[in-house]
Amino acid sequence: MEVIELARTIRTRDPARPSWPEAILCYAGLHAVLWHRMAHALWGMGLRGFARFVSHIGRFLTGIEIHPGARIGRRLFIDHGMGVVVGETAEIGDDVLIYHGVTLGGLSGQPGKRHPTIGNNVAIGAGAQVLGPITVGDGARVGANAVVTKDVAPNCTVVGIPARPPVGSVCAEPTVGYGITHPEDDPVGEQLAAMRAEMASLRARVAELERQPVTTR
Repeated sequence: MEVIELARTIRTRDPARPSWPEAILCYAGLHAVLWHRMAHALWGMGLRGFARFVSHIGRFLTGIEIHPGARIGRRLFIDHGMGVVVGETAEIGDDVLIYHGVTLGGLSGQPGKRHPTIGNNVAIGAGAQVLGPITVGDGARVGANAVVTKDVAPNCTVVGIPARPPVGSVCAEPTVGYGITHPEDDPVGEQLAAMRAEMASLRARVAELERQPVTTR
């Protein structure tokens, strides 16, 4: 039964460790997936107007917009969820983690495949925008607030605008679900680093002066 599988996923992956009733009753991401299953079934039967209506109800109740044409695998965990948008031709694999504010959107108004394909075991951080008919490989990680418009290799992390691997990074690094994930994109961090470097230089200069003999006249 999918509701049990989804609730088990929430209890396993959410560090809050909710109870079974809490996971089933209080997680909008679980409800959004169930509403989508109904809408997608109607879409597949050609009842597209009804499908859109069911999808609209799900959006109203959960704050998560999933087009009924989107294909979603098993055990999708949408954490927090508010503001998530999944386009019509998007495809999502199994065991995917999506945080709030994520968009799986298109770059073209032309019909046909125009939304991303997300592999299995992918994590997408809060506020990330994954756009166009690209592929995010299995096990990949998309950092918070990243804008992805090119394919992401399996088991790799991308961050920033435009999204790219962190400097000096290797694949399979842990993702960060919230906030800035790339030190180059953090002006406050850059200023603090510059201040630390200047203080270290001043300490070295003071130490050098203290070692010099004192001359008196």
